[in-house]
Amino acid sequence: MMTLSRWKLWAVGLALVFGIVFSLPNLLPASVRASLPGFVPKQTLNLGLDLQGGVYLLYEVDTAALRKEKTTNLVEDVRSNLSDASIASTGLGVTSDGAVTVRISDPAQMDEAYKALQKLALPDSAGVQEVSLDRAADQRLKLSFSDSALRKQADDAVGQTINTIRRRIDLLGTKEPAITQQGSSRIVVQAPGEKNPDQLKKLIGTTAKMTFQLVDENASVEEALAGTLPPGSEVLPSTDKSTGPFVVVKKRALVTGAMLKKATGTIDTQTGQAVVAFSFKAVGAQKFGQATIANVGKRFAIILDGNVISAPSINEPILGGNGQISGNFTVQSADELATLLNGGALPAPLKLMSEQSVGPEMGDEAIRAGKISVALGLVAIVAFIFLAYGALFGGVAIASLILNLLMMFGVLSMTQSTLTLPGIAGLVLTLAVAVDASVLIYERIRDEERAGRTPIAAMDTGFSRALVSIFDANITSLIAALILFSVGAGPVRGFAVTLSFGVFTSVFSAILVTQVLLGLWLRMTRPKKLPI
Repeated sequence: MMTLSRWKLWAVGLALVFGIVFSLPNLLPASVRASLPGFVPKQTLNLGLDLQGGVYLLYEVDTAALRKEKTTNLVEDVRSNLSDASIASTGLGVTSDGAVTVRISDPAQMDEAYKALQKLALPDSAGVQEVSLDRAADQRLKLSFSDSALRKQADDAVGQTINTIRRRIDLLGTKEPAITQQGSSRIVVQAPGEKNPDQLKKLIGTTAKMTFQLVDENASVEEALAGTLPPGSEVLPSTDKSTGPFVVVKKRALVTGAMLKKATGTIDTQTGQAVVAFSFKAVGAQKFGQATIANVGKRFAIILDGNVISAPSINEPILGGNGQISGNFTVQSADELATLLNGGALPAPLKLMSEQSVGPEMGDEAIRAGKISVALGLVAIVAFIFLAYGALFGGVAIASLILNLLMMFGVLSMTQSTLTLPGIAGLVLTLAVAVDASVLIYERIRDEERAGRTPIAAMDTGFSRALVSIFDANITSLIAALILFSVGAGPVRGFAVTLSFGVFTSVFSAILVTQVLLGLWLRMTRPKKLPI
């Protein structure tokens, strides 16, 4: 056990270099870090919301609006399928329980209508049947979403919303946002170091659902506002001055923003106005090309979150999959819209339930308290270890403890794991656990020496017998940390992260570093009695 293998020396040496190289940037000013060569690590500790301040936002996904949208889409699908099959119908609408019903005018076409609408009730790729189709009285067909399908839609919407929010915040450049689900439909967003909460809220809360829909040229805006709308059309407000305050559009979307590949805020070289240039993915480019071929001479509306922002005419087929959105944009608003489109649309609207801003003063106070707690803990540990085991063995334990701290800070800086106030508590606990391992080893060595063994035999046996207890204690700590990380959120995860890293660094430093240092001392002095 006490043999000085070459790999042990290399392991301790590399650990020391790693700890110094990755911890040192935390002590350097930003200007010095910026001037370092490219191959030198520059990452510093990533402080959490409670240490550097920032924004805490609690949102709720509006699943009721999502259900309404799904039901509206189902109504349009029913109208389209029956029209394509040349089946006359009346009374297409939504019942009080959210089901879609339609009355088939000709009883002889009931079977044909059932067959046409059965396409809407087919299982999806996962084998889940979202829509059920049933016959009802008075020549009616009824389509409704199952409870399991509604629950799945809500769960999927929350998951998609979290991913969309993360992409948007990443595009904004905010470091290490914490985005977690709370309950069934709520989402917590923590953005450490965020200085502009209003911009963040606007970026997160905007649905950014874009569709391209044909303008209904045969409908009158005045009649539509009075309540007379052609089937399959809707009246929407417009921000485009050339169209007037309202536009009547077809409900069915030609293409959606989900088919966009990239959007960029730029300046139109011909008009000098700010615009948003976009390009479609392959499927979107194909659909957009087919739609423009079939509707040359007509206008199509570009709709963002229920507002028409532009309604240009299709002068010729657009086959390249590229285009631009013009409107009353400034350079900033064009860039903001491009960021939203690149981040993706939210599947459902968000409601801001709670907002908290954590000032940097609180973070400074927390950091100061954390530094004091770590320093006091370290002083107490050093005093205890020297008084209990003397200068030599106490010095070896402290040396391994310092290397443990260096490795901890190095790992946290390299992985950019967020250090929170509870994480500092985990750091202090790590120091105690590391000393606990040294105490176990030293007490076993004392017992072996009292039993009459030689110094080398006492140390060798002491290390071997202490290892079982050390591994048992640290494995149980690691299991607890992993459970906290998997089921916890926010501060609990911060504690679990530092505790998990601390388990590995503590075992390494307490066993391997202590063993190497004591082994070198034995080789150089060859003592007849251990000063412990």
